Amino acid sequence: MIKTPIYLDNNATTQMDPRVLEAMLPYFTEKFGNAASRNHPYGWVAEEGVDYAREQVAKLIGANEKEIIFTSGATESDNLAIKGVYEMYKDKGNHIITLTTEHKAVLDACKHIEKLGANVTYLDVESDGLVDLKKLEAAMTPETILVAIMYANNEIGVIQPVKQISAIAHKFGALFFTDAVQAVGKIPVNVIEDGIDLLALSGHKMYGPKGVGALYVRRKNPRVKVTSQMDGGGHERGMRSGTLNVPGIVGLGKACELCIDEMETEAKRLSVLRDKLENSLNELEESYVNGNINHRLPHTANISFKYVEGEGLMMAMKDMAVSSGSACTSASLEPSYVLKSLGLSDDLAHSSIRFGLGRFTTEEEVDFAIENTKKAVLHLRELSPLWEMFKEGIDLDSIAWAAH
Repeated sequence: MIKTPIYLDNNATTQMDPRVLEAMLPYFTEKFGNAASRNHPYGWVAEEGVDYAREQVAKLIGANEKEIIFTSGATESDNLAIKGVYEMYKDKGNHIITLTTEHKAVLDACKHIEKLGANVTYLDVESDGLVDLKKLEAAMTPETILVAIMYANNEIGVIQPVKQISAIAHKFGALFFTDAVQAVGKIPVNVIEDGIDLLALSGHKMYGPKGVGALYVRRKNPRVKVTSQMDGGGHERGMRSGTLNVPGIVGLGKACELCIDEMETEAKRLSVLRDKLENSLNELEESYVNGNINHRLPHTANISFKYVEGEGLMMAMKDMAVSSGSACTSASLEPSYVLKSLGLSDDLAHSSIRFGLGRFTTEEEVDFAIENTKKAVLHLRELSPLWEMFKEGIDLDSIAWAAH
């Protein structure tokens, strides 16, 4: 018997793995010391927990543990990277390049530094969600200090060609920062092989706790420096002051360790389930998969169902937790800015649903999702005059609608 509602919104957040919780629990009670208390065993035990977690996080992305700065999550990591690089290197140049499809934490941090005098280029992506490398290279200038492009998109799951992007950034003497929140723990990410100078990751996207994340800051070739955005006791190599969230950090470390062990088999299992979901839902007329289907995360499917309104569809799929657009901006009724950047019309962008599968998703749940979604789409189309007109062969684009 399936327990409803079934959870298919793993790009928004993931259920904490019980093994992660188990690792964290002692640090709330008997191992409760402050990791910065250097003069007694309580502090040493807490610090040991943090040091071990630093190694676990570093190992997942091929970094050195000294390059891991703990933060409160990816939003803080994104802000620390973008604002911190801008302040540190603004004498060298003030130009930053990013994409229109980035996470709001990146876009809003860029808007913030524009007020401080930064010159930010927001590149459009192609219709499949990928950056055009020629356009990126053409946008580079001697003033460019940072290229900030996400590893994999949170809404459509498209994976950017990070190796080529970092090569272009480095050719012009700029640093490369990637918000890798959706990619780390799901697919192999290696900061050395990929040429990444700064990388943001988050615990709650990979079966760890909320409220904890990390920023990788490269220490050599080149040595990267960022100015702190939070001042205090000079914790985390002076880049991020504040008492460390020891239980959260321990949980993040354990989550990374589990991903190292299980990522490969999980990716295979989830891509099979995702393909089953997509192929079945594509049997519906006028349904479209958004984003490049050859370069994407194994667990993400974003599908538009024409002539159906996304919010209405989600309400009709009441036994399922899915999303239209990203959880970070879903309070607005605007169509997803990511889908609009791909060139989708408002009505098609409005009719999209993101399915995010995860470690605890079963095949039975996917079968349930297929049946439930099909039923909801067909039901709403029956009620739609637009669908009726479409079925009668009327070209809806040619109609001049009367203004109210």
